[in-house]
Amino acid sequence: MTVEARVQPQAKSGGAQSASTGTDGGAKAPTDGGFADGLPPSSGPIKRSVTIAGHETSISLEPAFWEGLNEAAMALGLPLNALIARIDAERIEATKPPNLASAIRVWLYARARGDDPTLN
Repeated sequence: MTVEARVQPQAKSGGAQSASTGTDGGAKAPTDGGFADGLPPSSGPIKRSVTIAGHETSISLEPAFWEGLNEAAMALGLPLNALIARIDAERIEATKPPNLASAIRVWLYARARGDDPTLN
């Protein structure tokens, strides 16, 4: 199974959301110190468009989760889009698959605890 993902920010009221993209197509953290446009980690969810295996979907996560996801991708040496695709592939194989945003949060929580971040 080929897994492909592309992350694109979506417009929010009051302006467009921005994220830097690298030559590999993965979103990268801006240099201002916060992945989610420098917003506090407790801010409301930010919606981003993601293309996985040629299908576009939207993911809404709080800034702290976008930042954690970006940090995990960098630590694993993966583009952000590839990590999201990997989490999605694990999610689909679960007995009762959660939605993608929930799967990402559970994966990040398991990783923070030092557990094997799988969903099965």
